[in-house]
Amino acid sequence: MIAITSVTVTDERIAEIVLYIEKQGVAAHVSKGEDRTVIGIIGKADPQLAEHLRQMAGIEQVIKISKSYKLASRDFHPADTVIRIKDVAIGGDELVIMGGPCAVESPEQIDEIARLVKAAGGQVLRGGAFKPRTGPYSFQGVGVEGLEMMAEAGRKHGLLTITEVMTPEYVDVCAAHADILQVGTRNMQNFDLLRKLGSIQTPVLLKRGFSATYDEFLNAAEYILAGGNPNVMLCERGIRTFESYTRNTLDLAAIPVLKQLSHLPVISDPSHGTGRRELVEPMTKASVAAGADGLIIEMHTDPDNSMTGDGVQSLFPDQFARLLSDLEKLAPLCGKRFETSKEPVLAGSWKL
Repeated sequence: MIAITSVTVTDERIAEIVLYIEKQGVAAHVSKGEDRTVIGIIGKADPQLAEHLRQMAGIEQVIKISKSYKLASRDFHPADTVIRIKDVAIGGDELVIMGGPCAVESPEQIDEIARLVKAAGGQVLRGGAFKPRTGPYSFQGVGVEGLEMMAEAGRKHGLLTITEVMTPEYVDVCAAHADILQVGTRNMQNFDLLRKLGSIQTPVLLKRGFSATYDEFLNAAEYILAGGNPNVMLCERGIRTFESYTRNTLDLAAIPVLKQLSHLPVISDPSHGTGRRELVEPMTKASVAAGADGLIIEMHTDPDNSMTGDGVQSLFPDQFARLLSDLEKLAPLCGKRFETSKEPVLAGSWKL
């Protein structure tokens, strides 16, 4: 349930109410708005607690929430969550672009791609150091060394970094090198990993499982939030359907639905969502129109020879730059701000 305070309630009174709630053996999570404060009661509470709260000074309304996820619910947190990392705000009126290769391959590769992402106007460098692959003999990433390569490239070019973490054991080392940790589709319900991510404050990009419902997706986010980490982003990356033309089916409806159900920022992944380079541009624009707070897009200097074999869904640098130039015009029409760097994207080691 949630308890909504009156407009005039003081911080001291809110603290007293929270103390009373916690003495009943349940947790209290406070979410302050411009006018009122919402106190979420998490746990199995005594049936009489709701009535006791209604009679307390400073409480205006008590509402029972039937959803299995509480902290992720917009009922609990009516205002949009904005995650601030250095000078980038995710979830507000700024459109955030995360670009880069599926995997870090070498210092030269990730440095050149970081330069191109920055030149095009991107704010976050993406790249995998540990790669979950369907086949055991496929390229699995370069490990901790890859984290160090990407961190250095990010610092050099003024970009935030995001990388995938696969096991609880690697959370701390990944968090030491990256600004954002990504949970892949296969790990959306890896509850040990989610609990570990809840114990830190590093922002988490949680990708939707390829067969997950919206409720299952939001309950996975709840694990992280309940552990004490409020910095969670939801990522729609395509679901598995009967269609075989595309790698997955990008569920565009998930973007406005998740924005209605939850206060958390919503990111779209048109690269994995389609698996086809020629579809990334239109689905990126459609995602922005649907209300996405950001995009995570694969870009590679030599997609056809990438070590992961995912080059068919990776944009060339000039395609990436043109797409971001188009987004500069589209974003304001959709209530977002986005500006390219206005730097020319010069050819380096890549060739069309």
